[in-house]
Amino acid sequence: MSTIDIPDEHDDIDGIEVIDIRSSDRSTPFEHRVEPVSKTTKAIKFLENHPDVQISPAAVRRIAYGAVEPGLLESARLERHRVETGWLSVLTYRAYTLMLSPAIENDRLLDEAHYAADPDTSNQQRVLSMPTAHDTDATLVYADAMDDLLAAIDRASMSVRKNNPQEVGRRIVERPLTAVPATFRNPGRHPDDDLSLVDGNSRWAACTADIKVPASSIRPTNAKDPDSLLPSHLMRLPLAERRDLVREIVKNAHRDINAATGTSKAARAKRDQAARLLNAMTVPVQVIVGYTDDNPTMGMGRFPVAVRSLLMRMNIGVKEFKEPSKNGVTAEEIVTALFDAGEFGDNAQAVRDVLLGRADVTDAMKSLGLNPAFRDLRFTFVVQQLTRKEPRLNAVMAAKLDKRRLQVTHRSGPIVELGLRSYSSFPKEKLAPVRTALDTGCLWQALADHEWTVENIDNDQAVDDLLERADNGDVPARLLLGVLAMVTLVTSGYLLAPGGSAEQIVGNIKVMRAGVGTVIKTVLDAKEGRQVLADAIKRIRAGLPPRWWADGHLVEQNGWKGSDFNAHLRLAANHGFAPEGYQNEPTATELEDKALTAFQTSLTRAAADLDDLIALRKMNGTTTELSWTVVEPSFKQLSFMGSDLARIAEGEPR
Repeated sequence: MSTIDIPDEHDDIDGIEVIDIRSSDRSTPFEHRVEPVSKTTKAIKFLENHPDVQISPAAVRRIAYGAVEPGLLESARLERHRVETGWLSVLTYRAYTLMLSPAIENDRLLDEAHYAADPDTSNQQRVLSMPTAHDTDATLVYADAMDDLLAAIDRASMSVRKNNPQEVGRRIVERPLTAVPATFRNPGRHPDDDLSLVDGNSRWAACTADIKVPASSIRPTNAKDPDSLLPSHLMRLPLAERRDLVREIVKNAHRDINAATGTSKAARAKRDQAARLLNAMTVPVQVIVGYTDDNPTMGMGRFPVAVRSLLMRMNIGVKEFKEPSKNGVTAEEIVTALFDAGEFGDNAQAVRDVLLGRADVTDAMKSLGLNPAFRDLRFTFVVQQLTRKEPRLNAVMAAKLDKRRLQVTHRSGPIVELGLRSYSSFPKEKLAPVRTALDTGCLWQALADHEWTVENIDNDQAVDDLLERADNGDVPARLLLGVLAMVTLVTSGYLLAPGGSAEQIVGNIKVMRAGVGTVIKTVLDAKEGRQVLADAIKRIRAGLPPRWWADGHLVEQNGWKGSDFNAHLRLAANHGFAPEGYQNEPTATELEDKALTAFQTSLTRAAADLDDLIALRKMNGTTTELSWTVVEPSFKQLSFMGSDLARIAEGEPR
């Protein structure tokens, strides 16, 4: 159990003790002292010569200089952690907190970050570029300018201090943090390497929250009140100076304890404050120091994916990944794997950049023939690229999603998170219902069954031409029209997740309560529906509310809100666009169609449940087979269902 999980139940009148962090001999009184650099020599030599340590000499020195007991590294045993693509080598020891830096990117916040693919994202807010692999070392390489990196790290550190405060200081931190060597291509005047956390940012921030910037050690200043210590203060220091800062803080804390004699409240507070600081000055850490890919020809190419894979699958109790963030990480793994496998064609780099949306996509969109000013075009491109029905692409996606059989619904989560990066500057209260609507199901089977491309539909004439082709039975044109309309309607608030008041809006007539993708698919089948969708694309892009089909043409509906349009679109999906066609009692044919849809949906659900069971057994390491008595009813039911379905269906074409 971590220190931060234990509430402070004791009265501070008893005083806070400085915890003895020595791992062996405790026969002498404990005083926290930073070991001299000479004590790190043997540890450095041992790690540099270890066959499983695949990091630079500079990274080795950072580990040794940051170790509380460098002598323990002289014969340290490395652990091997299995990830999807290979094995990570991990070194565990106790380190000085200030010799580590928080995550350069926090994957748990991917759904909240601002992306360069969004035209409204400023340089100060946008997410950083993804780290790349080092040619030979188990190290993450960052290409962003150092000022951008430091600003992002400081923002993240201040954010977790505020949003996830934790009690640190009465006891030492006991749950390990996870770190990885990092190097910077554009360090400027700063050191070009660091040990960067990939897990444990909240614990690090809590440990450093009460430390003020020592003016003499960090920077000259005339400020009366020193600033709170931030990662950027530490990361600008050369390694030796950073270690000297640790020594200075530890020495000053002991000085404060010795000077604050007596039993007065002020003296006790001074001693407790210093003791808390000393207890927060060290943390257990696991540093990833090596990687062996299952495919030797990949070298270190998949190391960044391996690191993120380890993090996402860690059993972290207090702050697990939210589903949108998991989908974001999985989506990036899918895109990276498809890029590595050569699945993006001749313009692969542009496709990758547009899909990820982390860097400015202007040039990449133009190279693909798309107008970068249109967010809906990029989202539609994401849908098109990740619904392609190509064997190798599907195999990669199935593996990353841990699915036995890849179904169109499985693709939805990663597509939504990548697509929404074009809208990441939306306020949270506006973006939340958009994500909710898309999460109800934004895809339909035809998107994966047919080949279709994204055209540069960036003006009204292009929309009209697309509509004409869709009306003439051009399936790819119809799919493109449908996805563009869905993205436009959902992101503008006119197509929502099925709500409770929809029937009341349309006069208590039953509406379609399926996901937004199914609604669009159904509306696309009607000529009036295609007219409404095409008109909505043009109107919403122009900042106008969409019109509705009435009396044989499109009519503006004064006073309609998003929920009104949503309810009428769902009504039309159930009953058509002719008013006389609305009915509470469906026809016999409609009832049969709905029953077939319900049956097929239940099969999809059952297949997904079986995938979940298989994945759970795999995660738990279960190899024993289920007994026949347990599964016999399921086998019989499947057999009976197959026979019954065959009696009412045509034979399979040969």
